Amino acid sequence: MKRLNLVSVYQKATFKPHSRGKNEAPIPNHLDRQFKQERPLQALVTDLTYVRAGNRWAYVCLIIDLYNREIIGLSLGWHKTAELVKQAIQSIPYALTKVKMFHSDRGKEFDNQLIDEILEAFGITRSLSQAGCPYDNAVAESTYRAFKIEFVYQETFQLLEELALKT
Repeated sequence: MKRLNLVSVYQKATFKPHSRGKNEAPIPNHLDRQFKQERPLQALVTDLTYVRAGNRWAYVCLIIDLYNREIIGLSLGWHKTAELVKQAIQSIPYALTKVKMFHSDRGKEFDNQLIDEILEAFGITRSLSQAGCPYDNAVAESTYRAFKIEFVYQETFQLLEELALKT
């Protein structure tokens, strides 16, 4: 690497905002770590993460298709809420009736009647990770790690709009 003047991208320690509790809904883990899917839209996984924008934390919600690990839904906002998740679902460029399963961790933002109604309206099966088990949502977690290392830590964002333009 030295001979070719290559420099590795490092992850730096960052402040993590406190969690707001977890989703206690009695929804099973239908995905059950079946991360390899044979067809598009059979299983989507999602989570939220935070990004520094100016002197505030902004939140990013990505929705990933397990078939090809493509990010098919995205939303950005100042608050970690169900509305942010709804916006990411609405950004999916495919007919939601084709989606079979929607999997997330047990974050409080996923425990919302609004999300339940959207999924129910389109006949999408809801799946939640077991409490305190990030391995059940490993694809979303690893996607966020790559997103932060390869994109977020390489830039400085002063405004949420700057982040939106570059994603």
